Amino acid sequence: MFVGPVFTREAVTLPRRVRHYFYRGVYVTALLILMCTCWLVVAGTQIILTVGDMARFGSTLFQVLAPLQLALVTFLAALGSASAVSQEKDRRTLILLLLTRLRNSELVLGKLLASLLNVLVMLMAAIPVFLMITLLGGVSLNQVLRVFCVCLGTALLAGSLGSTIALWREKTFQTLSMTALILVLWLGVWEAVYASLPATISNAGGWQALAEACSPMRAILLAVHPTLHAEEVLGLGFSTWSFLLFAVIGCSVLNLIAIARVRIWNPSREVRPGQQDEAALESIWGVAHDIEQAEGASQEDQAEAARAAHIDSIGRSREKAGKSREVWDNPVLWREVCTWAYGRKVAVIRLAYLFFFGMATLGLYLTLNSSTLAETNTGLGTVLPAIATPLLPFFLVSLVIMNALAVNAITNERDGLTLDLLLVTDLTPKEFIFGKLSGILWLTKEMVLLPLLLCGAIWIYGFSHDQGISTENLLLLSGTLIVMDIFVTMLGIHCGITYANSRLAITVSMASVFFLFLGVATCIMVMISFSGSFQQQLAPFLALILGGSIGLYVSLGIRNPSQAILWASLLLPFATFHAITSFFIQHNLASFLVVSSVYGFTTLAMLMPAIGEFDIAMGRTKSAQES
Repeated sequence: MFVGPVFTREAVTLPRRVRHYFYRGVYVTALLILMCTCWLVVAGTQIILTVGDMARFGSTLFQVLAPLQLALVTFLAALGSASAVSQEKDRRTLILLLLTRLRNSELVLGKLLASLLNVLVMLMAAIPVFLMITLLGGVSLNQVLRVFCVCLGTALLAGSLGSTIALWREKTFQTLSMTALILVLWLGVWEAVYASLPATISNAGGWQALAEACSPMRAILLAVHPTLHAEEVLGLGFSTWSFLLFAVIGCSVLNLIAIARVRIWNPSREVRPGQQDEAALESIWGVAHDIEQAEGASQEDQAEAARAAHIDSIGRSREKAGKSREVWDNPVLWREVCTWAYGRKVAVIRLAYLFFFGMATLGLYLTLNSSTLAETNTGLGTVLPAIATPLLPFFLVSLVIMNALAVNAITNERDGLTLDLLLVTDLTPKEFIFGKLSGILWLTKEMVLLPLLLCGAIWIYGFSHDQGISTENLLLLSGTLIVMDIFVTMLGIHCGITYANSRLAITVSMASVFFLFLGVATCIMVMISFSGSFQQQLAPFLALILGGSIGLYVSLGIRNPSQAILWASLLLPFATFHAITSFFIQHNLASFLVVSSVYGFTTLAMLMPAIGEFDIAMGRTKSAQES
């Protein structure tokens, strides 16, 4: 095929895997369940009498499902392609591909399209479900076509971004973190442009059109609304064609860069301290005849070079250079804190995160000093939703980065074959688990402290203005963030230990965080869209959340079942839903108590088996531990 044997092999072997049918079956089933849930909500809160009522239901349902599908496609495409390439690097198989006769284009495009096969198949499977909505009325075939074109363009662009970053960066943590940061920045910047510039710039229409052409969120919101036939070209509106053009240009630029640089970026040319000198000494010692053939070299120089290459001489030179660093009682924690265990380019991620922190701070400042906010918001309950707009994406990215580092802390050890060395030492499970947990929290201290700093800024702002948060709410919010930080970190370690396949461990860990909040956000969006009595809406939502609990248990506890993880999986979606709804009705203490108790219990449910059954999960025998 035109993209080479990498894609051909994946296209042939993918239908043989059970998960290929499982993923699309689960996705289509979830869409159908969500449709039934929305229907139960509408039927329980109002009487459907006319065709217009059915059309309004179909239109509202379409506006709920389309953004949900876009968020799912963006996440799976970006992180799926990034983890697929990173897995090749971790297993040292990318070097073997570079040694073959594969052209750069076949390698880059083949790997990209191979990693997007599951996403593309899921999109195709969802087409009949969305066409069913047109039977209800209120939605045209052109609207469905526009939505799927936007989703397809977003999938290709997000996948190209993840694939290019994965080919560029050496460490999996660097790849996943930078991909998540760039995705959020991509969405956040254009949302800020769309929201802020019209009020300050006279030619706001041009900037709005640019934001609609570059932001998938704006493009999908325009795609779900009907347009005049005069504005459509081949069934697509001007905004959809503009976004598709942007997606094609973005994909082309990213893939051309990857094709041109793939053999320059890989394999990594980073040399560790002292490795270059040792390589030079080994070449002199191992290839002695090169010394004799050196031009202008005397016999004395040759003998001195040979003596310098001797192992005793190397040892004495190292002793003169200085003493080796003292390792702490817990060598795992020492390695996480005192060495560049995840590469020196982690500094790039920290700089990008600091830039994102600056954007969140600027957005928070503009929100607090907005004239409309000062005029319309007079209390805590109305101020917080406006303040949460710049803060929630920042908090979510912080949790995603911490979770990515946690799961990669285990998978990198396994793929680098260093975990086997640790298993034959006298390290205890407590030293390993708590060393990793503490080291991850230390390495991501910016992700822990900067969100707390923004919360403190809102609290300080409240002293000089009527808007802000009280001291009690500051303590509750800070405590909730700390509990969530520890939870996502332990979740990454749990998935890294449970799943031997690195790509599967990364996918399960990050997807658990993503879908936990996406599912609850979807339920709340349905409640807002189909307004009515909460008591009548509760039963369908409980059934939907129960399905999420089952999926969470399959991800976390199916390979290492326990009663604690079973109860944690059942309670987490309910607790998250209850905490968010309690926040909306200003029951902040109840929200904190629910989050701290349930998420704290889930953290302990993952921590105790990780310590107590560490030897069983890692395959370490008693004789190996004693040796």
